[in-house]
Amino acid sequence: MSTPGRGLHGRVLDALGPAITAGEYPPGSVLRTDELAQHFEVSRSVMREAVRVLESMHLVESRRRVGVTVRPKAEWNVYDPQVIRWRLAGADRPHQLRSLTVLRSAIEPVAAGLAARHATAAQCAELTECALGMVANSRGHKLEAYLVHDVAFHRVILTASGNEMFARLGDVVAEVLSGRTHHEVMFEDPDPAAVTLHVQLAEAVREGDAPRAEHLTRAITAGALQELDVLAP
Repeated sequence: MSTPGRGLHGRVLDALGPAITAGEYPPGSVLRTDELAQHFEVSRSVMREAVRVLESMHLVESRRRVGVTVRPKAEWNVYDPQVIRWRLAGADRPHQLRSLTVLRSAIEPVAAGLAARHATAAQCAELTECALGMVANSRGHKLEAYLVHDVAFHRVILTASGNEMFARLGDVVAEVLSGRTHHEVMFEDPDPAAVTLHVQLAEAVREGDAPRAEHLTRAITAGALQELDVLAP
């Protein structure tokens, strides 16, 4: 359970973070902590804590006698799950989704090929379980339940690759998949062909067939890019 202080600075972040990532405070804008504390009706210490979090994301930098300055977008920690969530909630959503899905299409096929070579028996079992969960929730407008298994499936692929850099992208991929669902990019039910591809991918990894695992994952990510055509490019 969070403390009242954390609850307050969280409320500030929930307002200020999306405003910065949406461009309401353009790069170079100077934010005065005293004014912000007054605006959000919080103490200076709560405001300073919120600013520290934004600094850790490289969204702002704080300097004495200057204030809190919004940093250029090129300097943001665009891999931070919270930054991704804020950007997906704003007008930048189509570009953000496409950018992240292109990243997936570059990383996940390679990760899947490695997973076919290195996955443990337990990881293969977990992957199969996730795929079956996706099948079980692929009809009847159960997108939230489907999402749980979908996110878990892709986390296993990235982790089973044996590459710690790929594994750390699990949160990024989770935000992409969640964003597609919560912002209604997907249809009422997942594409049956995509569900089948996940089942086949679990089989390819279990069988140690790296080329097939990579090929199937390329098909999955290509389909995810096609889904984004419902949005502006």
